[in-house]
Amino acid sequence: MNNYFFKVTLMACLVISGSGTISAENDHTLKAPAASESAKRKTEISGVIKDTETGMPLSGVNIYIKELRTGTSTNDNGEYLVSLPQGEFTFRVSCVGYKTKSERVKMPSSSKVNFSMESDTKLDEVVVYANKKDQKVTSTNMGVEKLSIGEIRKMPALMGEVDVIKAIQLLPGVQATSEGGSGYSVRGGSADQNLILLDNATVYNASHMFGFFSVFNNDVVNNVELYKGDLPMKYGGRLSSLLDVQLKDDYTGKVRGTGGIGLISSRLMVEGGLGKKTSWMVGGRRSYADLFLKLSSDKSLNESSIYFYDLNAKITHRFSSKDKLSLNTYLGKDNFGSSVGQFDYGNRVASLTWGHGFNENLFSKLSLNTTNYHYTLQSKMSDSKVKWKSDITDITLRWDFDHTVSDALKLTYGASSTYHNFNPGLITRPGYNDYKMPLYHALEHGVYVSAEQKLIKNMTVKYGLRLSAFQNMGSVTSYSYGADHSVSDSAYYGSGKVYHTYYALEPRVGVVYKLTEASSVKANYARNTQFIQLANSSSSGSPLDLWFPCSPNVKPQRVDMVSTGYFHNFKKNEYETSVEVYYKKMNNVVDFADHAQLLLNSKLEGEIRVGTGQAYGVEFMVRKNIGRLTGFINYTLSRSERTIPEINKGKTYLSPYDKTHCVNLSLSYELSKKWNVSANWVYSTGNPTTYPTGRFEVNGEYFPIYSGRNEYRRPDYHRLDLSANYVPKHNPKKLWTGEWNFSLYNAYGHKNPWIITYDQNTPSGVPDAKMTYLFGAVPSITYNFKF
Repeated sequence: MNNYFFKVTLMACLVISGSGTISAENDHTLKAPAASESAKRKTEISGVIKDTETGMPLSGVNIYIKELRTGTSTNDNGEYLVSLPQGEFTFRVSCVGYKTKSERVKMPSSSKVNFSMESDTKLDEVVVYANKKDQKVTSTNMGVEKLSIGEIRKMPALMGEVDVIKAIQLLPGVQATSEGGSGYSVRGGSADQNLILLDNATVYNASHMFGFFSVFNNDVVNNVELYKGDLPMKYGGRLSSLLDVQLKDDYTGKVRGTGGIGLISSRLMVEGGLGKKTSWMVGGRRSYADLFLKLSSDKSLNESSIYFYDLNAKITHRFSSKDKLSLNTYLGKDNFGSSVGQFDYGNRVASLTWGHGFNENLFSKLSLNTTNYHYTLQSKMSDSKVKWKSDITDITLRWDFDHTVSDALKLTYGASSTYHNFNPGLITRPGYNDYKMPLYHALEHGVYVSAEQKLIKNMTVKYGLRLSAFQNMGSVTSYSYGADHSVSDSAYYGSGKVYHTYYALEPRVGVVYKLTEASSVKANYARNTQFIQLANSSSSGSPLDLWFPCSPNVKPQRVDMVSTGYFHNFKKNEYETSVEVYYKKMNNVVDFADHAQLLLNSKLEGEIRVGTGQAYGVEFMVRKNIGRLTGFINYTLSRSERTIPEINKGKTYLSPYDKTHCVNLSLSYELSKKWNVSANWVYSTGNPTTYPTGRFEVNGEYFPIYSGRNEYRRPDYHRLDLSANYVPKHNPKKLWTGEWNFSLYNAYGHKNPWIITYDQNTPSGVPDAKMTYLFGAVPSITYNFKF
């Protein structure tokens, strides 16, 4: 027992000091022959491993030093760092989807060794992930889905725009919140329960054109990861999911670019290098429907504008093999204008990240991130302009560490702090006093530690704890509410005064047990806490988002989720199969009173109703990774419910995001070296809704009597999308290469409901239901190019 405690204490000291491994040099109980001074001296070897053709860094590449029987792997940026004694060694570099290569490296003449890896042409593009072939089986994470940009580009596109969010809506447990929209629900949660990150920075509204397109330009995206409830310990603040969108990084020194010309928009991305240590990337995209409106003979259309644009820029500088600094910026905007007014909304995002390697076992990432989501409404009234502005701004500082203590134990730990500024609304009109909603300020903090430990040969566990805190700050007038939700008292707090604090402990634990080399079972428990939420009564893609914080009157939402699953790969990982079962118990769930006034309401908390919720389901997935035919099919059976005492007479009702059945099929087939065809088919049970079941008359006008909350459903949703890609034979002597994409969205023209309205004043006395749908069959063509 004493020896056990000695080892635990020694390991703890090594973690604090930053030491990576326990070696014979540290253990005085071991005796070995004296070695020469040159053999004792070690040199740190570092480098970057890239794709030969694209110049993109490859994560998860294995580097094995044959003579020493040791090795390491590259991080997310394709970097590795290893400490070796003097001598000459054989480096064996391997990665799924690439040809294995070996190279002799002499020490200490080399301190930086880079590798370029050639794609294995025998494998289809969809398997080139730079991830382990059996990661689904061996990883301790559950509910994690990864998509490469190559796989996303093969999918049929709406109006020619390949879209990251449309792609993840095809994954099990993920459902679109509206037809054609960029909003999505994960395992029965609401859209505001999803954390969206663009290179570490939060994106509050990821939509263009009222949700028909997302803000992510596929030319600048490297890969996408979706975590469904089991979030990495470093992240908090959301209940349902994390969508991590990572941009291209560490580009080639050559100037080159990609782009596309479509029916709705065009895009261009250019990348290159400045010297040997600095690389850069600039990408842009713009729609041009407004240019066609200028050609109209209709004056009202001629004076109208409707467009969106976004700009991405990133610059990376390597100071040394251990230090890298990256600056990422994003600017996007939508504009809708006419002779009577104008409406625009957009995002501004920036992140500055410093990555540092202390040694081969300890890496850190320090980042400063800022984000702003804003919208403006302008209208003309009696020859004067009325303007309404609203926005939310965050500034976040975070420091994360990845620490490999031994082959059996890996640690992650760090801290973050965010300043929130909420501006619900400011209305200005020349000649009148401004109407200003009260501003809200808050601080959100988090510290965490997490471990992944191999207990026995076939069992690995991960466990950790996150401590979160949320502080409301002045200057503000805080209201108290009585039992009838009317204001009963108020108190004023000065600028910078912290007047209320919430604390939350978020434990998370998971285990994976390998049954065979190709199969495993997993189990997971996670607690997540959310301190801010969204007030938006529209499910049809309205960008009038009003984020508001928890307060003395509004407790933070909390979810406890348990899940278990079975994972099995066949034919050397050519086929992946899985089944996952989950249950979510939600507390302090927020909903709003019937006919609540959500916008421009300084007493918004009086409209809030709080209760509990639950969501549960089972997800089946089959994926084929290799061959001419690739793709996946998944099926989800689920239920999502809410119980709030003051809504629906206290009876449990379905959440707006409940869909009993959901089927997604996505297939791609390589007809030849020039032609590739793809198809998506989706089916889901219709969304719950509240219908009028009667009416009453007042002075000759009829008003509806509604059913209980979400007692009915809209018609079932289903759609088939088709696409074909034509890639002409590449001529190596030509600097320019092009390809064509032909897509057909909703191929059989099914009329899926977007909005259903009712006219009560009908001669027959029977309410007239009218369904508005957005899309019939929508063909598109896009020309994509590289140079």
